[in-house]
Amino acid sequence: MKLPIESILLWSVISIAGIAVGFYLVHFAWRTFGAWKIRQAGPRELTATRHALWKDPGNVAALDLSGGPGGADGRPVPPFRFVEEHVSGTQPCMSVIDGKGRRWRAKWGEEVNSETFAIRLVWACGYFAEITHFVPEGQVEGAKELQRTSACLDEQHRFTASRFELDDPAVKKHFEEHSWAWNDNPFLGSRELQGLKILNMLLSNWDTKDRRDVARGSNTAIFEETSRGGREARYLITDWGGSMGSWGANAITRARWDVAAFVAQTPQFVTGVEDGVVKFGYSGQRTEDVATGITPDDVAWLCRYLGQMTDQQLDDALRSSGATDDERDQFRTAIRDRLTQLQRVASPAPRS
Repeated sequence: MKLPIESILLWSVISIAGIAVGFYLVHFAWRTFGAWKIRQAGPRELTATRHALWKDPGNVAALDLSGGPGGADGRPVPPFRFVEEHVSGTQPCMSVIDGKGRRWRAKWGEEVNSETFAIRLVWACGYFAEITHFVPEGQVEGAKELQRTSACLDEQHRFTASRFELDDPAVKKHFEEHSWAWNDNPFLGSRELQGLKILNMLLSNWDTKDRRDVARGSNTAIFEETSRGGREARYLITDWGGSMGSWGANAITRARWDVAAFVAQTPQFVTGVEDGVVKFGYSGQRTEDVATGITPDDVAWLCRYLGQMTDQQLDDALRSSGATDDERDQFRTAIRDRLTQLQRVASPAPRS
C-alpha cells in the first residue's frame, strides 16, 4: 500500500526530530559526566612555578623538520621490545622499549601520518610538541596476548607504518581531567594562544577536544619539565591525528590525512575580514573557541614564524611522515596557498 505524501513528510519530520533530540541528549550526558569527573579529580597538583605555551623557535628556516622536536638522533632504534597494550583511544596502540632503552607509544591506524607531520609544523612555529616519528617498518619482540594491535602485526610480530611517540618517565604529565581547555588557561587573549588556534585550522585539525570533553577524551595536556629557571608547566596538544584531511562538525564531513579533501577545502580556509576579525571556513569539535576572535595582528604574529618555513622543510616533514611523492607535492602546494591567504589578511592592501 502506498503511503500518502503527508504521511511520508510526517514520518520524515519525526525521524529528523528524533535524531536531533538523541544528539543533544548524548552531548548533554557527555558534558554532565565530564563535569562530574573534573570535580571528582580535584585541583591539579602542579609543582611548576612558570606556565608556558610557546617559546621562540629562533631561525625557523634552519630547523630540521625531518627529525622534528627530538632531532634525527632521537629516532626510535630497534630492536623493539613489547611492554604492554593500551585498550583506550580510537586507534590500536602499545608501549615498547627501543634499543636505547627508551619507552615509546607505538600507534597504528588513520592518524599515523597526520600526527607525525602536524607535530613538526607546530613545533617549528615554537609550540611544545611530543617527540614523534613515523616508523615505516619494524618488529616487536615478545608481543603477547594482543587485542586490537594483533591486526597490526604479522605472525613474526612485524609491522608497517607506525607512529612512535616518546614516553619520557622524567616528565610529569597531566592528562584528561587535569589538562586544559581553550576557554580556561593562563594564556587567554594572548597572541600565542591565537596562533595555536590558527595552526589547528591551517592543518584542518577538527579534533580539538579539551578538558571539558574528558568524557570522550581530552586532546590537551600539561607537561611539567625542569628548565634553567626551575619547573615549567608546558601546555600542549597531545593528539593531532584529526589533521591534514577535511575539517567538519561531524563524522560524515571530516577526514584525516586525505590530500584530495585538504586541497578541496583550501579555497575556503580564510573567507575574509569583518569588523576587524578574520573569518575562517573551519569547523570542528570546538569551533566557537578555535575559529572566532582572531585579528589580523594575531595572524601577522604567527606569519613571522610560519612564513620563514621553506618548501624543502615542508617536503622533509611530509616525507618523514610517510607521504608519497604525489601527496607531498599536493599537500605542500595547498599549505602554501593557505599561508598566502593568511599573509593577505595580515597585511591588507593599502586603500587607494
